Amino acid sequence: MNTNSIVTPEGLEVLGQQIPGMEKILTKGCLELIADLERNFGKKRRNLLIAREEKQKEYNKGVLPDFPSETQSIRDGDWKVASIPEDLQDRKVEITGPVDRKMVINALNSGAKTFMTDFEDSMSPTWENVIQGQINLLDLWNDEIDFVDPNTEKEYKLADNPAVLIVRPRGWHLEEAHIQVDGKRISAGIFDYATYLFHNHQKISEKGTGPYFYLPKMETYLEAKLWNEVFEHSQRSLNIPIGTCKATVLIETLPAAFQMDEILFELKDHIVGLNCGRWDYIFSYIKRLALNSNYILPDRSQVVMGEAFLSAYSLLLIKTCHKRGAFAMGGMAAQIPVKNDDQANEQAFEKVRNDKEREANNGHDGTWVAHPGLVPIALKVFDNKIPGNNQLDVSLDNISITQQDLLKVHEGERTEEGIRECVRVGVQYIAAWLGGRGAVPLYNLMEDAATAEISRAQIWQWLKHSTNLDDGRTVDEILFKEILADEIKKLKELLGEDYWNNGNYEKAVEIFEKMSISPECEEFLTLPAYEEIISISN
Repeated sequence: MNTNSIVTPEGLEVLGQQIPGMEKILTKGCLELIADLERNFGKKRRNLLIAREEKQKEYNKGVLPDFPSETQSIRDGDWKVASIPEDLQDRKVEITGPVDRKMVINALNSGAKTFMTDFEDSMSPTWENVIQGQINLLDLWNDEIDFVDPNTEKEYKLADNPAVLIVRPRGWHLEEAHIQVDGKRISAGIFDYATYLFHNHQKISEKGTGPYFYLPKMETYLEAKLWNEVFEHSQRSLNIPIGTCKATVLIETLPAAFQMDEILFELKDHIVGLNCGRWDYIFSYIKRLALNSNYILPDRSQVVMGEAFLSAYSLLLIKTCHKRGAFAMGGMAAQIPVKNDDQANEQAFEKVRNDKEREANNGHDGTWVAHPGLVPIALKVFDNKIPGNNQLDVSLDNISITQQDLLKVHEGERTEEGIRECVRVGVQYIAAWLGGRGAVPLYNLMEDAATAEISRAQIWQWLKHSTNLDDGRTVDEILFKEILADEIKKLKELLGEDYWNNGNYEKAVEIFEKMSISPECEEFLTLPAYEEIISISN
């Protein structure tokens, strides 16, 4: 790589290929902040990941997640989070999407109250995507975000009154392979966060808003404490007042659902709310209880928000947040508009309306959508329910959510079609991800990495426990491979031989099959898949 334009601090190496405009991002000051944060907090991050592994060993022996006894005083205490900035008071509808330039413009112009731009599950972490995403956000704050589509020559410009921007860095489990500090890969989350903060905090402040973040995939309050330490350290380093950085934490792992008070407490100077990250939460439920035969889920399509453990965790999130003065954000509506089929389109919209009405009536302050076409639907629901900016005054102190409630298994069937859906969606998503796309429309739903994780984890669990389908057949490796082969054949015919061969489908099938039949339920599919991305790009 030509590194002539990149001045690196001692002990830091940039291993990624040259990307146009990269010198604007990888400045010496920015890299110094990254190196400083990595040296101060990298070891602690790695130790917390080891702690996850140790906790999983307990779950594998039959221990169930529960509310920590050592933090009872925090749950019983009378405390609140710090005040919430004015431009985050109304979050009735939040749109999410990757850091692609056109997507950033369209999402900011969508009419949603906020836009969560995503370096995590809806971004394939190629080096080009990572760097270009940071360039896009730098250009945004410098009023240089215009874009012309090279295929259509259509111009995209930022409209007046855009949505408030929130950035989601990658989770603690992910590393950025293209930068090393002292011979080790750095935390991907630290890279995403520090780079964005370093370059943009001054312009953000000048424009009357703040550096706002969504924090994903945390399992414990100690992982939240680590983020708080990173916030404090980086704000001091950049002479930013403590508490300027504001975060919303996604509750999308099963252990975190038992530590919501504690997560809010550890981040209380910086946190503004929690969010129901429902799709990753389903994956986490399967993964953490994978060896326990009492917690085998039905088809993914039957694991719905209004029932069983998903309903319980959503209600507990509202109760906990409002007690502490924080926002309770609803989950993703994955539906997208259906072109050229009015009936299917209305059915999709009706599902969104029903989902959002449930959230608003339960007490959520806002919700997520994945497509601009869904913003008006969700906004109408929340506007009708909430006359002001939010419903922080709604208390659920009259309800009690127990450990048993948070673990209650959804009822439903386990079907061959359920396996086929997992195969179709999982393989196609992985292929797209390997090719650099992280948000993929499939079968009228917007899918991200959680989709593939649910798909392979569910098949793994059914195989592990020789689960019976509703027709009496046992899910074994022979049946799985027969279905896999059949679905691959159908996909090849649908997509065409050339499209199949020129994509990453064979590698995607290999990864999906290997992880579905692996002796152990692997932590994350995206970890080995990331190594494939690196090898492809190199």
